[in-house]
Amino acid sequence: MKLARKVFVLGGANTTFLGKFHPDFIWKGHPDFGKRDNPSIEDHVREAALAALADAGLQPRDVQKGYVGNFTGELFVNQGHLGAVLASAHPDLRGKPFMRVEGACASGALALTAAIDSVCAGVDVALVVGAEVQTTVNAKVGADYLARAAHYRTQREIDPFTFPALFARRMKAYMAAFGLEPGDVAKVVASAYANASKNPKAHMRTVKLSVEQAREASDKNPLFLENPELKPFLKVSDCSQVSDGGSAVVLVSEAGLRKAGKTPADAVEVVAYGHATGPIEGPPDLLEMEVTRAAAQEAYEAAGLGPKDIGVAEVHDCFSIAQLLAVEALGFAERGQAKKLIDEGAMALGGRLPVNTGGGLMAFGHPVGATGVKQAVEVSRQLLGRCGDYQVASKPKVGLAQNMGGDDRTAVVTIFRRGA
Repeated sequence: MKLARKVFVLGGANTTFLGKFHPDFIWKGHPDFGKRDNPSIEDHVREAALAALADAGLQPRDVQKGYVGNFTGELFVNQGHLGAVLASAHPDLRGKPFMRVEGACASGALALTAAIDSVCAGVDVALVVGAEVQTTVNAKVGADYLARAAHYRTQREIDPFTFPALFARRMKAYMAAFGLEPGDVAKVVASAYANASKNPKAHMRTVKLSVEQAREASDKNPLFLENPELKPFLKVSDCSQVSDGGSAVVLVSEAGLRKAGKTPADAVEVVAYGHATGPIEGPPDLLEMEVTRAAAQEAYEAAGLGPKDIGVAEVHDCFSIAQLLAVEALGFAERGQAKKLIDEGAMALGGRLPVNTGGGLMAFGHPVGATGVKQAVEVSRQLLGRCGDYQVASKPKVGLAQNMGGDDRTAVVTIFRRGA
């Protein structure tokens, strides 16, 4: 969508993404087990929202409208009505017009697009929060909850772990069609973990994973699916993390910038976005993300830009194969040719198109409702040179985020540009 007036990301923040293997996550093996609890969804919403406002140089009273991206609050933590949870984050947020937005794993980016539209319609300061807590149940129960992002009636029984099986199906088809090898995929996974090791907010920041470890199945990296046809095609390391976390951004108009005492040079402009949705029963082609492709085409056309203009990208690597399919759908490689980007090292921090610089969903973590908002935070911080140890050296001017719901059934592609 081409925007009716200028919209800027003025501030953003992520909470620490937590889950098993993070040193601060409390589970049965942790010395504080039984003594204190992990942060609640209310904690993540509050921390992210207030930190983003502080980063923007604005106060809670300045917020005119707000949106919360969340997928499964009612299932994992028995909490819906998350707009009202945001209103509880600070006394000066009470009475504000807030609402929750849901679109499976694309909930965060959909909340972002709603806020963009509100600024285009006249709002000067909009707050976007994404949050999810998913560590409250065991893996199989959680997999059942998350299977609601697929067509539950027809796809649930593919495997107890529905979504890993759906993407193992894509991996199997892609390997057969294009000759992708486990070693190629392992490079993508190891790169994600290497990036996360430089990111203090990442779920897996203390976990080391080499290409060799990611390539081979082992006791620590098992083939875990029960479906015998799909089991050989997905290891634990190919999967995103079951994480708790929150992210927030503050979107403003030019008047909002002035209110904060800032100029376009202090912010990142939202140039355009594309939003597309496909039938829940899909996908029709296991070798392509056609919904992401449609969203990308809309975003590129509205921005007057193309794939070659993008200097840094956040893509929805819920599984390793998803990253490869995403970069093809976004036009960074031709169909079946993502391996060339791997071989060139193009997607590494020092490559010509750094992808998922903070670790992506595989290693930064994937608190589902937060992911699309986190991507906006990360792209904006890269464009402003604020990513610390994982800052890319190329000083990119234009960045892109691709957030996906389900098996590419909902997609949002957003293009950002460093302010003048």
